[in-house]
Amino acid sequence: MALSWSVVGAVLFAALLHASWNALVKSSEDKSLDTALIHLIGSFISIPLLAWVGLPPQAAWPLIGASLLIHVAYYITLTAAYHHGDLGLTYPVMRGLGPIFVALFSSLTLGEPLSGLAWFGVITVCVGVLLLGLSPRSLQQPKAIRFALANAIVIACYTLVDALGVRTTVDAGGSAVQYVAMLFAFDGWAFAMFVLHRRGVSVAWPYARARLALASCGALASLSAYGIALWAMTQAPVAVIAALRETSVLFAALLGTWFLNEALSMRRVLATLMILMGVSALRLA
Repeated sequence: MALSWSVVGAVLFAALLHASWNALVKSSEDKSLDTALIHLIGSFISIPLLAWVGLPPQAAWPLIGASLLIHVAYYITLTAAYHHGDLGLTYPVMRGLGPIFVALFSSLTLGEPLSGLAWFGVITVCVGVLLLGLSPRSLQQPKAIRFALANAIVIACYTLVDALGVRTTVDAGGSAVQYVAMLFAFDGWAFAMFVLHRRGVSVAWPYARARLALASCGALASLSAYGIALWAMTQAPVAVIAALRETSVLFAALLGTWFLNEALSMRRVLATLMILMGVSALRLA
């Protein structure tokens, strides 16, 4: 499967959407509640969507179940990383290592070995992503780094599971929209119940009412971003899409600079150039 410009454009747009809802979580006063609210709203949005497009083939259901369990770990490590560190630090670390793990294991699980140029593109993008976040100041936030590294492993796991799931769905006569709709219809509940149990209704309900409009925008961004990414994985190699998707750190760095008062240094400019070089290599591979 070749990587066309239309797929590149779609994944870059998904990256912008993904960075947007992550910036929304980082800017909030209560990151756990915002993350839970965004994905619970995403579940409510997905239920009528699932009723409209229909259930995915049963062959994909076990993979959806596995993905749901992995995503609970994702949300826990995500909110913990944001609690202990800046968006500009934690987001690049979380997103920068996942594609390397995906590239290493996709040849075994999906039968997709990469060419030398594709490997160069994946590694260059990942190094650029990591360079955006890692700095001498990173050593002062060890908890943030630990949670971000854990989140990177979780990201690699759910990426491979969902790539296999959406391809299984399409191969069985279904569509990527069916898989994404069913995944999101159930995805938000487990973490939302976990947060509600810890925080209590008296805290969660007033906060949810105040953040409903922004969280709804975040939910639409999250659903659309992941849906586009999974569709792209039916059109091109998973490791390539996983790396290309992490260009979202460029948007996250800009959002962090513009809205969260995080510094945009020369190091981040050089990292941006590396990412762009990696994207070019992926397109040519």
